[in-house]
Amino acid sequence: MRNKNILIIGIARSGIGAAKLAYGLGAKVSLYDGKDKEGFNNIIEEYKEFPFEFYFGEFEARYLEGLDTMILSPGVPVDLWFVEEAKKRKIEVIGEIELAYRVCKAPIIAITGTNGKTTTTSLVGEIISLYNKGTKVVGNIGKPFTNIAAEIEESDVVVAEISSFQLETIQSFAPKISAILNITEDHLNRHKTMENYIDSKTRIAENQSENNYCILNYDDAECIKIAKKIKAEPIWFSTQVKVEGAYIDNNVLYFSRNNSAEKIISADEITLLGKHNLENILAAIAITRMWEVPAEIIRKGISQFKGVEHRIEFSGTVKGVNYYNDSKATNPDAAIKGVLAMVSPTILIAGGMDKGSSYTEWINSFRGIIKEMILFGETKYNIEKAARECGFNSVFIVNNLEEAVFMAKDHAQTGDSVLLSPACASWDMFTSFEERGDLFKDLVTNLES
Repeated sequence: MRNKNILIIGIARSGIGAAKLAYGLGAKVSLYDGKDKEGFNNIIEEYKEFPFEFYFGEFEARYLEGLDTMILSPGVPVDLWFVEEAKKRKIEVIGEIELAYRVCKAPIIAITGTNGKTTTTSLVGEIISLYNKGTKVVGNIGKPFTNIAAEIEESDVVVAEISSFQLETIQSFAPKISAILNITEDHLNRHKTMENYIDSKTRIAENQSENNYCILNYDDAECIKIAKKIKAEPIWFSTQVKVEGAYIDNNVLYFSRNNSAEKIISADEITLLGKHNLENILAAIAITRMWEVPAEIIRKGISQFKGVEHRIEFSGTVKGVNYYNDSKATNPDAAIKGVLAMVSPTILIAGGMDKGSSYTEWINSFRGIIKEMILFGETKYNIEKAARECGFNSVFIVNNLEEAVFMAKDHAQTGDSVLLSPACASWDMFTSFEERGDLFKDLVTNLES
């Protein structure tokens, strides 16, 4: 990249990380964001010692003149006119994950899937860090890969959570072990069709060889199809059948390789709620055993793992009512897992930005455990309509999350639960699902006082 002209599209965490990395490699760096300049004054001030050029607002064709490489942040659609124009001009277009991969000296474990990525990545990172102190957890979780790629040593291990958006812009990215946890409908507002979405997920294994491994969910029909398309050796996990890989039998989690099964941990020793977390744990077992982590270290890592913030996170008890923050459930399939984890009558708080999802299957999963639903955000009337069409009529509409929490407090009885599990993205009212979850937890804390 020395003396190359690089344009970063998207000035957020990953964009800044990519800019600093490219600059450190000797590139001439410019950054562009379609939002107004006023919202970035703090960033411009913070990085004023770097010779970066910043562009804002409507994209101008002159930004492409003399350009060698365009680097897209994950939130940037690949079908924008200036991205397509860059490709026509033979300007290299990559994402920040591809940039980090080209610089990184260490082997990579990469994890994707519609749901469970963060929990599985966190657990794999915790297990492998017990085995290799140089374990780095990057991607959608923790630090952007580009922030630390140049500092990573050959002896380290990178565990990366990778989204479909990031996989759209890879070229040579090739992890030693990849994992596709599941495939269900999501991000169709970005990918347009389910086929495009599946194709983007499958790209995680695109550059792997026969000597690499891809961890796949045997209970997921799309994962079974994917296994037939890739070069890497498939290693399975399943909650339903005994597989060559990780499975559960008689409440014990095993790993089998070459028809030899070893016990890893009893389900009674696991503290995470929900069947979906058993799937995440089995995936983590398959990944870490194929990394040759000893079974006793895997067991220790699982037993001490407390879960991920914003994923069915216990947030407090107020007057005999338990509150759970599942703000990371940004699609209906993830929200189903939150519902199925509940064991007491539950008031569900949901709604947010519309991603073009269907809510029918989610509402049909309520199975008598959801006693009422409180809706806010952009999708509130769409979800209400879907609920009533499914015969679920205990629905209330509010203006914001604050009103939802106060209404839930008024409606809940001792022994009930209140679950924030939106089934939607947060960007209509919040900058992230983390901000939404943090507000929920703050509101619950204030209910206690």
